[in-house]
Amino acid sequence: MSDIEVLTKAILAFRDERDWAQYHTGKDLAMSLNVEAGELLELFLWKKGDDVDLPALKDELADVVYGALLLAAHYGLDVPEIVLEKLEKNKKKYPVEKAKGRSEKYSKL
Repeated sequence: MSDIEVLTKAILAFRDERDWAQYHTGKDLAMSLNVEAGELLELFLWKKGDDVDLPALKDELADVVYGALLLAAHYGLDVPEIVLEKLEKNKKKYPVEKAKGRSEKYSKL
């Protein structure tokens, strides 16, 4: 069993022990993920560079991963598979010879 599968199984068990699946529609999970990502972003607000409260970063990042794994499980998505598929798409959009050392969007390369 992969690390992602172990995490997903633990998250689903936590949710199911509390009978929270009833609140976890695709829409609500996507909204929750956005809220958690906003809380993660807030840790960097008005700070310089990498100045961040590391314990808070760990908690908020965990919440984002938790939400992403719940959303993937809701739709029966294989996380490693979809991430690798997206990486292949990005390799085509951002070929090394055009994108190396550059931050422009693929349409500007």
